[in-house]
Amino acid sequence: MTEKIALLISAMRDKRTPWYAKAIVILTLAYIISPIDIIPDFIPVIGLLDEIILIPIAYGIVMKLTPEEVKAEAALISGNTTQDNHSVLKILGIMTVIVVWLALIFTAYFLIYN
Repeated sequence: MTEKIALLISAMRDKRTPWYAKAIVILTLAYIISPIDIIPDFIPVIGLLDEIILIPIAYGIVMKLTPEEVKAEAALISGNTTQDNHSVLKILGIMTVIVVWLALIFTAYFLIYN
């Protein structure tokens, strides 16, 4: 999955990628981030169904619209940097979780004992 994301990001940075392929990516990300959904996210399981369907469809469309030479170069670039980026992201994720838990512990301590 991370390889696909890295490939997509590399392809979107390339000037040879058509503007309409980049627009599809931006619109898809805007829909995912937007609080307004076709199916509200607070509905268990079904709420995430529209995103689960939308993301692979958008990815397939963008990959069909992206020129082959851009995909080949992006695959080379993402293949070389994916492992390094994965390690860095894993460390950042662990650090973020630790900081959030420490903040919650300190907040609870001060609320209880002050």
